[in-house]
Amino acid sequence: MSTTEQEYTPIQETGVGKKAAGPVGWLDDRLGLAGVAKKNLRKVFPEHWSFMLGEIALWSFVVLLLTGVFLTFWYQPSMAEVEYTGSYMPFNGLEMSSAYKSTLDISFDIRGGLLMRQIHHWAAALFVAAMMVHMLRVMFTGAYRKPREVNWLIGIGLLLLGIIEGFAGYSLPDDLLSGTGLRFVDGLVRSIPLVGSYLEFFIFGGEFPGDVIIPRLYMVHILLIPALLLGLIGAHMLLLIYHKHTQWAGPGRTEKNVVGYPMLPVYAAKAGGFFFVVFGFLALMGALIQINPIWAYGPYNPSEVTAGSQPDWYMGFVEGAVRVFPNWETNIFGWTFSWNVFIPGVILPTLFIIVGIMWPFVEQWITGDKREHHLLERPRNAPFRTSFIVAAMAAYGVLWIGGGNDIIATQFHLSLNAITWFVRIGFFVLPVICFMITKRICIGLQRADANRILHGYETGVIERSPDGGFSERHAPLPVGDQYTLTARDRRPAIEAPAETDKNGVAAPHGRKAKLQAWLHKRYYHGVVDKPTVEDVHHAEEHLAHHDGHPVELGDEFQGVSETGVPRVH
Repeated sequence: MSTTEQEYTPIQETGVGKKAAGPVGWLDDRLGLAGVAKKNLRKVFPEHWSFMLGEIALWSFVVLLLTGVFLTFWYQPSMAEVEYTGSYMPFNGLEMSSAYKSTLDISFDIRGGLLMRQIHHWAAALFVAAMMVHMLRVMFTGAYRKPREVNWLIGIGLLLLGIIEGFAGYSLPDDLLSGTGLRFVDGLVRSIPLVGSYLEFFIFGGEFPGDVIIPRLYMVHILLIPALLLGLIGAHMLLLIYHKHTQWAGPGRTEKNVVGYPMLPVYAAKAGGFFFVVFGFLALMGALIQINPIWAYGPYNPSEVTAGSQPDWYMGFVEGAVRVFPNWETNIFGWTFSWNVFIPGVILPTLFIIVGIMWPFVEQWITGDKREHHLLERPRNAPFRTSFIVAAMAAYGVLWIGGGNDIIATQFHLSLNAITWFVRIGFFVLPVICFMITKRICIGLQRADANRILHGYETGVIERSPDGGFSERHAPLPVGDQYTLTARDRRPAIEAPAETDKNGVAAPHGRKAKLQAWLHKRYYHGVVDKPTVEDVHHAEEHLAHHDGHPVELGDEFQGVSETGVPRVH
């Protein structure tokens, strides 16, 4: 037997393999895992940097679990009043809740406690941020289309639970800043017409702040929501494997295959390495960048508010909406309806959620496209969708500005009222402007792609004709690039139905179909279809037989490649 054959002895024939065969066989007989593992451990995953956004969310959640377990050993979820006698001298003898005192102890008296607290907080911020950017990637590329609508809904559930989980954890220290945030939420709850005060008493165990909200938030934070998150993440990953991963269009990539690396050993090794990258990055941030210094705020007191208080970034848009909304209130039969809190603080976020939930189904109805899609769509090839997302981002960003209007006013010496009116007007105007600009950019890029396919790319070689004119030589795009640029569907056609049948009777569902046709037309307005096969063949003949084409071999400068790199033809 050669040395090479000895190095590759099957594992089942080694000593360890023979010893493990019995227990493994026993489990497989009862669970049937061998077939599932053999099929899925070689599952292929495509390669692209944008796919790592979901991994960042996953690994930051793992970091949250690890650091959260550490913090639970010393945190005391109690609102009972105690006297502080710890290492932070300015607070010695001060009355505070046990929750706040234990958080101070973790920060100053537990070895590594402050580092763990800061890693935990940074991981929470990164978790929500990564989920948001990941879902934006999914929206921009149309990765939510059939058959992935359920996974899209799971993603929205994960994002909402992540935001609630972050707020619950943010409130646990019971410091003056987090208490101000709780007071803000209390106001949102009380603004709900008719049932608001009852909901407040149910949540807080009485009138705000009560003495049970911290223990309740603690149980929600460490048990209820993490369990839901784990379940949804598991379902999300299972559906990802079942539907197979989406991929970008390119040579060899179709709707029926996946080009990439297998789960084992390549993808697992890369994902494991990326986990340590994320963990190391968060540890570095936790060690060097201060976040949530609760000792600077002091314990919560319902009669006080921290100057310049701001929520964590993912709650900033709600804060901004409430700050800039007009002072609308209505008194009916002794009941006060605070529309200035209820509409921006409850209705507006709900509308954002509803739009996110309904978007895949509404888009499918408008386009009439019920096919399965496994190839991602370039954002430029869906101008309306891309513009709509950018408009929503603009509205979100404007509300962010409103959430920090006091800080912006003091730091940049601006008028608070001017910032407020800018946000009020900008919330309606800027999204429209961003929509129009983005759509024009997308259509312009579509035309540029079509032009590159039909006329080739500019080589950088300038030639002079006998009549003294100058022109630049063009060369055809490589076949792979042509395939990538044309690997998209043509615009589907939906015609408005007849309003009446042949007998003159009004057609059933005529208004609905007419609305669908009108929306379909607006959705695809201005879209540039990819060139036809005949157009491409005609362009190739033009490039092959036109004077000066193709570029001849020689020692002189022969232009650049399609990537802009000088080359010799």
